[in-house]
Amino acid sequence: MLETLDAAAVRRWCASGLTALRAHQGEIDELNVYPVPDGDTGTNLVLTFTSAQQALAMDLGTLPDDGHTPHGHALRLMARGALLGARGNSGVILSQILRGLADTLAAVPAVRGRQLADALADASTAAYAAVARPVEGTLLSVVAAAAHAARRADSDDLRAVARAAAEAAAHALARTPEQLPELARAGVVDAGGRGLCLLLDALVEVVTGESPAQPAPAPPARRAPVTPVRESGSDAYAYEVQYLLDADDEAVARLRAELSTLGDSLAVVGDGAGTWNVHVHVNDIGAAVEAGVVAGRPHRITVTRFADQGAAPGPQARLPEGRAAVVVATGAGIAELFAAEGAVVVPANPSTGELLDAIRATGAARVVVLPNDPNTQSVASAAAREAHGHGVKVSVVPTRSPVQALAALAVRDPKRRFEDDVIAMAEAAGACRYAEVCHAARESLTVAGPARPGDVLALVEGEVHLIGQDLVDTCTAVVDRMLGGGGELVTLLCGADAPAGLADRVRAHVEGAWPFVEVQAYEGGQPHYPLLVGVE
Repeated sequence: MLETLDAAAVRRWCASGLTALRAHQGEIDELNVYPVPDGDTGTNLVLTFTSAQQALAMDLGTLPDDGHTPHGHALRLMARGALLGARGNSGVILSQILRGLADTLAAVPAVRGRQLADALADASTAAYAAVARPVEGTLLSVVAAAAHAARRADSDDLRAVARAAAEAAAHALARTPEQLPELARAGVVDAGGRGLCLLLDALVEVVTGESPAQPAPAPPARRAPVTPVRESGSDAYAYEVQYLLDADDEAVARLRAELSTLGDSLAVVGDGAGTWNVHVHVNDIGAAVEAGVVAGRPHRITVTRFADQGAAPGPQARLPEGRAAVVVATGAGIAELFAAEGAVVVPANPSTGELLDAIRATGAARVVVLPNDPNTQSVASAAAREAHGHGVKVSVVPTRSPVQALAALAVRDPKRRFEDDVIAMAEAAGACRYAEVCHAARESLTVAGPARPGDVLALVEGEVHLIGQDLVDTCTAVVDRMLGGGGELVTLLCGADAPAGLADRVRAHVEGAWPFVEVQAYEGGQPHYPLLVGVE
């Protein structure tokens, strides 16, 4: 029996909790009230907690110089691992429960009953804050009940508080059908709450050395058929979109507002160090991913169509085979590069009708569109909607530069499911930072300072970062700045007005200053921009 929760106990709890989730994974999945990925709660919780344990396993046992205790350090590793590996709505919420525990206990010298109660209260607050529209009768209700009971115990006895929390969670779980009509109709308790009960039971076992006296209720062996209802969110939305995002707090606040207009089941949670897990149900996948691109740098993008998880589509839903890519391009060299990748090229600034004609001309049933310009993305989305009416499934990957489109096309794989291929392309595009070098056409005030006509401007992802007088010097400087953030491959596209030897001089600079970075250079032929740069 433990008097305090130390780092060794945290590690045992993580291992024991994961074992319990794995043992009950199928049972929790069977609690789903709708056969969608966000409802595969047992699987999602296992994947989330597996990531937490992997983060612990990678720790070399050294403490960072931040004042955290060994148990606090272990909890922080778990919380960050869970955030990075969170799957589905329940996984995202669980990562925030762990973060609430970690934030409260990180610097506490000894974790006894009252400290655990405080941590559970903060974990509950963090869980509710993670969800744009909290719903009672879910995992949120169960963690809130556990926190309230821990506080009511009013004891320094770690064992008594842990038991009180676990027992209250079990009772709260049993009440979830009374709070959520969908659960009552299905004859089940909340799946996410069931998973949390298992984790609290595992904590009791670690602290007391005994199995909990009151296990969480198991689902009934049989249940009557019901009209499918999602575990969370409306069935008006067809896709679950989830990704990790590197962004600042201000950008994430704008992202939340943007995503709230696109769908529901929205959860955007962070680790306190600039990494966020974004989860939302939408119909417009491209808009959801694009919102992430605007906010920061999305990665590990996953998109799942809910209908794929249910009954197989009928004959009318089947589409003929065939895929294609339509790319918007400016410059003869760039167009040739895309054509060599098997893409249909459309000149810059197309109309919706022109894009639609190109999509239909491919003769394919599934088409990905790469707009390569923020101003063309809305046109591409409109063309995609029109194409749907003609029986063509179109996905728009929100590329903002030709270098991002090249990165996306490089990872295409016709052996993958179309949706998975789109995800891979979006990830590759999002991982490619881009820059444009041009001459200032007029006097203006930029974030990098005042610019005068003829000055050389280097824009990184649409924002002026450097103002120079010499084209080559400015080009090499912007490449250095981009590689300072990491990178293994630099792509250079020389414009129609680029002086002879520009690419060779930039390549030579990179080879000297960054010997482990590969450089690929092409004649792009684009107007106005002597050089486009991509860094992957």
